[in-house]
Amino acid sequence: MENTLVLIKPDGVQRGLIGEIISRLEKRGLKLVAAKRVSVDRPFAEKHYAIHKGKPFYDSLIQHITSAPVMATVWQGPNAIAIVRQTMGKTNPAEAAPGSVRHDFGLVPERNLTHASDSVENGAQEIALWFGEDEVIEWDRSTDRWAFFLNG
Repeated sequence: MENTLVLIKPDGVQRGLIGEIISRLEKRGLKLVAAKRVSVDRPFAEKHYAIHKGKPFYDSLIQHITSAPVMATVWQGPNAIAIVRQTMGKTNPAEAAPGSVRHDFGLVPERNLTHASDSVENGAQEIALWFGEDEVIEWDRSTDRWAFFLNG
């Protein structure tokens, strides 16, 4: 079972797409195990985007994520990272697959609505940055046996 961080960035929050994005992930069969709305300050944004420091788009990432509230979520399921990234679509909405969030609702890479962890290792680090241990709630969902292959 994998856990992955999904951020609905300020453009997604401002456009009223929180419910749509959460609904798509739930319909895929993933389980929401943490969620909170966050106002991101610059020091926190710099920690989150540290991997991009020095790149030409770094300052615009910081400016965007601090411009309005973010909906931070953690999703759980088999292959959660790959499933979420497929559901969100490629970073550039013009290249995203039809039916993906970015294809359906995005126009430009600078306003691509979401951030999703790209590996198990980065997912663990990002979740630890955004959520305390007591905020990620493991729970049994009655439909898991229908969405996941579980013995028994």
